[in-house]
Amino acid sequence: MRGPLAPSHVPIARSRSERFDDFVLDAVDRLKPKWGGQLSSVEFAVEDVPPADELVDGPGRLSSDPIPFGRAQPAAGGSPAVVVIYRRPLEARARDRDTLGALVHDVVVEQVANLLGLSPETVDPGYDDRH
Repeated sequence: MRGPLAPSHVPIARSRSERFDDFVLDAVDRLKPKWGGQLSSVEFAVEDVPPADELVDGPGRLSSDPIPFGRAQPAAGGSPAVVVIYRRPLEARARDRDTLGALVHDVVVEQVANLLGLSPETVDPGYDDRH
């Protein structure tokens, strides 16, 4: 027999990328009560990996975290502000599903803070407790 192993409405039927998208949406939803006005025109996106030009590598370019987990682009020339979260680096770093959810939330908070010119602790007061 061929067909799905589980009905489409149960959590096991969701792909890894769909579950990751849900983590990002949950993180954004947790910020909306306080920052909804500032985030209303921000687009949130997920990409599998960062583009090669964002990788910090080579002599003299080493940093403590050479693979970025996300990026924030301010609005420019009629284009809206964009926050992009990179799925594969975060999945590789997480031990389990709960850790992945926490990492995604932290990266969303960091990118929103970067976009708004604030500290992550200002965007999410619980951020400091996790770091």
